[in-house]
Amino acid sequence: MAVHGDNAALASSFTDLMTSLAVIFILLLVASHNNEQQKLETARAQVADTQQRLTAAEHKTATTRNAMLVTLKQVLEVFAAQGVRAEADPADPLGLLVLVPEGLLAFAVGETKIPSAGIDFLRAFTPRLAATACSDTFKGELSSIVVEGHSDSSGKDETNLPLSQARAMAVVQESLRVLSGLGEPATSSPSLRACFLTFLSASGRGSSEPILDADGKEDKVRSRRVVFKIRVRSLEQRQLEKHLTQTT
Repeated sequence: MAVHGDNAALASSFTDLMTSLAVIFILLLVASHNNEQQKLETARAQVADTQQRLTAAEHKTATTRNAMLVTLKQVLEVFAAQGVRAEADPADPLGLLVLVPEGLLAFAVGETKIPSAGIDFLRAFTPRLAATACSDTFKGELSSIVVEGHSDSSGKDETNLPLSQARAMAVVQESLRVLSGLGEPATSSPSLRACFLTFLSASGRGSSEPILDADGKEDKVRSRRVVFKIRVRSLEQRQLEKHLTQTT
């Protein structure tokens, strides 16, 4: 009978032990589950916060682009009669185009010298564009201002590409000359020139982007053009600048 009692006590102790272990296991499982749930909720909150910040930054970029477009249109109203206009770049959500008709910067065939009408136009146009880009409102929001030269399809790429590049560079150089006061003393502004130069570059596109008429054929006169392409800073550029500012 004593042996039977001992066995019963041992069985009871074993049962209690197993029950305790089971309870501990369940508690650990619950704690682990709660911990994982907390991590998941934290991750979700971080993702939501990041998405919110990205959305806010993208909204700011779009707002800046739209504000710049409106301002450019107002600034360029004086040139509207000449056919100059500003519009959103359909190929770039961050880009704005200032379109200058061929008649204002009409280069002679095979030439890179800006005609007198083009010089007069740049003397009036460049200070207005530079003042807008370098204003307190937009100076920190812009990435670049590219002067793009385009040609028609006459001739080969080996000729058209360097020719369009040279024409774009001629416009850049004349624009900087205007801001140096060499063309018109009243426009002299070293600080404005220095600011404008940080944005400015030239790019020859050759005949890669022709303008087509209603029948889908190249309009050679309109294809020979110069375009000022303005680009608003991207979200990545804003984030990089913020990171560099915080680490320096």
